[in-house]
Amino acid sequence: MVLLLFGYALYYRRRLRIIKIQSDGAHEVMLAKGKKPQVASKEAQSAEEYEALQSFLRSISSTATLPPYVKGETYSSVRGVFNQCLITCAVLILAAGAGHPIGFSAVALPQLRTENSSMRIDDEMGSWIASIHSAATPLGSMLSGPIMEAIGRRKTLQASTLPLIVGWILIGTASHHALLLLGRIVCGFAVGILAAPSQVYLGEISEPRLRGLLIGTPFVAYSLGVLYVYALGGALTWRSVAHLSIVLPALAFAALCFSPESPTWLARQGRFHDAMAAMSRLRGDSDTAQRELHELISAREKEKARGEESVRFLATVLRPPVLKPLLLINAFNMLQILSGSYVVIFYAVDIINDAGGSLSSHMAANASACVRLAVTVIACVLLLRVTRRFLVLLSGIGTAVCTLALAFLLSQGPGTGVTPPALILGYVAFNTLGFFLLPGLMIGELLPTKVRGLCGGYIFCLFNAVLFGFTKLYPIMKNSIGMAGVFGLFGAAALLATIVLFLLLPETKGKSLIQIEQYYQKPNILWVTRKRTADTQNV
Repeated sequence: MVLLLFGYALYYRRRLRIIKIQSDGAHEVMLAKGKKPQVASKEAQSAEEYEALQSFLRSISSTATLPPYVKGETYSSVRGVFNQCLITCAVLILAAGAGHPIGFSAVALPQLRTENSSMRIDDEMGSWIASIHSAATPLGSMLSGPIMEAIGRRKTLQASTLPLIVGWILIGTASHHALLLLGRIVCGFAVGILAAPSQVYLGEISEPRLRGLLIGTPFVAYSLGVLYVYALGGALTWRSVAHLSIVLPALAFAALCFSPESPTWLARQGRFHDAMAAMSRLRGDSDTAQRELHELISAREKEKARGEESVRFLATVLRPPVLKPLLLINAFNMLQILSGSYVVIFYAVDIINDAGGSLSSHMAANASACVRLAVTVIACVLLLRVTRRFLVLLSGIGTAVCTLALAFLLSQGPGTGVTPPALILGYVAFNTLGFFLLPGLMIGELLPTKVRGLCGGYIFCLFNAVLFGFTKLYPIMKNSIGMAGVFGLFGAAALLATIVLFLLLPETKGKSLIQIEQYYQKPNILWVTRKRTADTQNV
């Protein structure tokens, strides 16, 4: 996995054209030869933080001769690209572990329905086992924001591995339904804690040109984790699957011990020398690291000069530069849930069986996991070549076509032949191509640095709360409107999500996080309107 990521990243990094963008002059002033760097608003800072910043600026400006500054563009060395890919792989191990509890219900429920013991379940208990994971995830997501702002992104990811391991032990040793549900709750809590920090961490350690690839790769690992559980469930008992699911979280904890903390978080904490060390490791070149870190510090000092440092969190969220991306992310998340992205994972075997067709439900479920994994890999590679907007619009249109076609087919009678499973696999492929990756990309790219941690946690909290309700209501919805109605709802939601993204989603490919923040600071609402009337306002 390391070599694959490194090869793709290095190959496309060399092929990308360097574009020089005019500097705003802030960094040149800070580093002007013979001048002692100064910070404008000393009164607004603590004495310790002010001295730390002055010491850091003196230490690098007195010894370094930086190349010409190119705003928003940083170029890592080969060693830096390799380090970014290596650190990403540590997160991927944890992301694969997070996929285990998502896919577990699909393999456990059929076994539990036929088990000749006190653990045998009915449809009601089965719906609780499938959905209770998503009920616990919002609590973990709500806590993840404050935790990652307090102790850092990396330590938060490490802390999430402990409840994940405990949850699988409870599931594997459960002798009663209550213990099985408790284990699912603990695993859901752990997944909620790690969801936002993993996206934020990768977004902050990666350079702009590689950010789409690196943020997208956890979904490859996530899909691989689901496939891993599906494959084990076809050959082993659900208890054995639970025991084997402990391995990856334990490995992830060890791998993260060798990873640096996010330099963005370190800089906002006033730990400038630690931030410089982390950035140098990630970029592989001290000059590039200094230039990018100065951009972060400059943006932070401008916030303080505008008095934004002392503004309360709620007041900050209600400001247009934060509120606009926040509303877009939450609106898409709700529509993505209604389009069935996760319900198809939770109830894969049951949905394929209800849709009919000549393929066995277990074979088709495993095929859907393989398709999801393969398409996720393809999507991550495509993020290096095509724009974000093209990928997600293609995903939305394909998802809507497949689901509406399947709804029409099922409305004519029970599905037969290979058409129903083929349409379901087409739905999985198109949905994974863009819709599956986009929530993590938007959290890692669109949210301003100041609120990225807290808002990321709250976004996942709301997302998983709604997902729990939709997953719990799925059996009732299926019995009320039938499978044709279910897929009709999926298609309508996918079509509406495509329209929303076409109107509102900005193109962020190759842009720095600071440049994306600047786009939302301008009076931009509709992307299409901005392109027609404000050609000079480039993201």
